Amino acid sequence: MKLMMTLLGLTIMMFAGEARAQDKPPLNVVDSVDLQRYLGKWYEIASYPAWFQKGCTGSTAEYILMSGGKIRVVNRCRKERLDGPLKESKGKAEVVDAKTNAKLKVWFFWPFKGNYWIIELDDDYRWAVVGEPKRKYLWILSRTATMEDSVYRDILSRLPPKGYDLDRLQRTPQPAKTE
Repeated sequence: MKLMMTLLGLTIMMFAGEARAQDKPPLNVVDSVDLQRYLGKWYEIASYPAWFQKGCTGSTAEYILMSGGKIRVVNRCRKERLDGPLKESKGKAEVVDAKTNAKLKVWFFWPFKGNYWIIELDDDYRWAVVGEPKRKYLWILSRTATMEDSVYRDILSRLPPKGYDLDRLQRTPQPAKTE
């Protein structure tokens, strides 16, 4: 019964999100992503709060190419504080738009897959912005634990026309020294 109620709740949320997404402009992705360059470790600079990241700080994501073309996703964070206990979630991703490699589906437990769309990407792959068409999730990622304020402000200036509410965006604390 609990599983059935959970599935019903997820279904209702999914359709409610569809209605909200229709009020937004179409979300465009970058023209091309070189997956080999995109692989590796990324630091979360800012994000929309997500239930699955509740209490997380010092968040990172690591992408590793697997045989068969799928990508191993390893998300890590520290709970509640930068020296808190390590939380790790492992999942997989697959490209769903081979023309650009900018649209992926990510899953951490079957059968639920989420959209992972690369909507901005630095030419040198120093930073990326990841979202999804309903605008429920948003991440600003960097290869380093910090990002220059001017770069961050430039990214922020381009988000409202894409349908993102900057008031929902929260900076992610990162340690001064990184591994």
